[in-house]
Amino acid sequence: MKMRLAGGVLTVIEVDKLQFEVIKSWGKMKYSKKDKSLSGIADIELLDKLNEMVQLPAYIEKHRRELHEVRDAVDRERTNPDPKALVHFPVRLPLYQHQVRGANMALLTFGWVAPGGGT
Repeated sequence: MKMRLAGGVLTVIEVDKLQFEVIKSWGKMKYSKKDKSLSGIADIELLDKLNEMVQLPAYIEKHRRELHEVRDAVDRERTNPDPKALVHFPVRLPLYQHQVRGANMALLTFGWVAPGGGT
């Protein structure tokens, strides 16, 4: 099995029949007859399932770990009892805690702030 990750899309070629049927049953990848390949959005769920099936190439495994770091940071922010703004928000009135929490989660999700706290 060969894989390529480009622009958030994972493409898989040269899969055997059993692997093809299993991957197709997930409903996360589409088959292209022209290229004889499967392709789909490289989200956490798809990468985790593929990781259980085969060993991922190093750069795809790195991407999978980065997605897990972001998800874990968003979960920590979601349950943070006293959230602090990760950046200065351009608003006049002070934000409520749930607004700060939501804005921080959006910053983390869209990659505008690193999970470790850097911008």
